Amino acid sequence: MIVTERLVLRLPEPRDHPALLGMWADPEVMAELGPVKDEAAGMAVLAKHDAYRHEGLGFWTVERRADGAVIGFCGLKRGDADNPIAGEVEAGWIVDRPYWRMGYAYEAMVASLAWGWANLDAPRIVAITAAINRKSQALMEKLGMVRLADGDYLHPRFPDDSPLRPTVTYAIARPA
Repeated sequence: MIVTERLVLRLPEPRDHPALLGMWADPEVMAELGPVKDEAAGMAVLAKHDAYRHEGLGFWTVERRADGAVIGFCGLKRGDADNPIAGEVEAGWIVDRPYWRMGYAYEAMVASLAWGWANLDAPRIVAITAAINRKSQALMEKLGMVRLADGDYLHPRFPDDSPLRPTVTYAIARPA
């Protein structure tokens, strides 16, 4: 568990499922991230992240300390095999719409990166997003990540005509 000024990052629990599944089913939340997910697809996301737990990885539930509201899902995982960052430590986040523009994603990811540097020996942490997702890219830059000149690619999980297919890669090197 990681505690910040306003948040608790913790392992997902069954009580989190309604909030997380609702977030992944929201077309506005998912607009620049990927297709909306039905319950089965959302549960598959949770199972995927559980598979990283033996390494200490896998995204956490983001809970607001003030009221216990589940506001998102974030953390570190392994880059998927079907993209150029395969096997690297990848940062990621998603925050539910009612909690946008409050600095929660930044706060959660600062804590996630700090945890990664303290607990992993990775030389860098990477993040990917759709080229059209300027909000995520702005957060990556605010976190100190830099867009990799050779990190643009067409994500194989999206159809050829999807505006989400062109993908960009950012990275941050381990602090000295």
